[in-house]
Order: sequence, then C-alpha cells, then structure tokens
Amino acid sequence: MTYRPITDMWFLARAKLKGGQKFYGSYPAGFPERARAFLGVSIDDPVLHVCGGKLRSYPYPHAIGPNDKTLDLDESLCPDYLQDARDPFPIIEGGWPAILINPPYSKEDAKNYSIGGDKYPSPNLLLKNALIVVRPGDRVGVLHYQLPSPPPEKIGFRTRFVASVDVVGGFNNRIRVFSVFEKSY
Repeated sequence: MTYRPITDMWFLARAKLKGGQKFYGSYPAGFPERARAFLGVSIDDPVLHVCGGKLRSYPYPHAIGPNDKTLDLDESLCPDYLQDARDPFPIIEGGWPAILINPPYSKEDAKNYSIGGDKYPSPNLLLKNALIVVRPGDRVGVLHYQLPSPPPEKIGFRTRFVASVDVVGGFNNRIRVFSVFEKSY
C-alpha cells in the first residue's frame, strides 16, 4: 500500500497576543491548537516548542499545555531552555511526544530578531535534531517557507512524511508550509 501525506490549507488571521503585544514571526491565530492535533498530542502531553518565541503570550486556551517547554536563544523571551537551536535538543525521560518548530524563515527574516541573521538555523538541521529526541511513532512539526527534507536513514531511524499544510495569513502575505514528520524504526 502506498502512503500519501495529508494535504490541506489553513487561512488564519494574525494572532492577537496578551496585552496587545506585537512580535515579528508569531504564529497565526489558532495555529498552535491545530498543529497540536496534527502532532497527535493532547493538551497535557509535553511538547517542545523550538524557537518558541512568545508562545506563552497567546491568549488561546489550547495553544500551550501545562507540561510544554520552550527552547529559544533570546533570553528576553524567558525560554525553559536557553540555547541555540542548532545544538542538540534537550532530552526528557522517555523522549518528547512531539516537537513544534517555528524558526526564522530565512537569514533575512532572522535579522528582525534580537539574535540576528548569523545564527539562522536551517530547517533540515532542526528537523534532524528534533527527530533524534522524539520517541518512535511520535511527530515533529515545522512551520517554515521551506519544506525540509528528513535526514537519511543511516542515522538510525526512518522518517515518514505525514502532512503538508499551506498556512496563509491573509492576502498579500507570504505563504508558509506546516510539515509533519513521524519517526519510525
């Protein structure tokens, strides 16, 4: 049987953050909740949000769970893990049930963040780092302009491409792709 990935398109509004905060590159409204469903996790499952930014500032009730953690290099965002996303991701006992990645989408976009463009993490490297620390059968989601390619099987596991969702934030905006990958052995 040939497996075919799920494809879809989400037309989402700009997110309104708590207290009227503005943040370049924030998730569109409703995105984290929808992404969580595609990742196959409940609100209580721990999810690692890589380049998590202002996730805790979303007013939506299912955007972040009580056991979720954020990883970011910007100290002002108060991440749970203050580190460069290009380095190996933290490991929790048993492995992460899911990881959601929302990095700067290009070196040019990275210049809009306090960290700058010289620390731009490639989506392929981020996907590889994430797949290493999730459990077999669990998923990684990446929101980006680029559809990343999974790492080669020679690193010890296979990867199944689960979904590709176009994410549009309105007319005259750049389209993003939310890609979902599942780790298998």
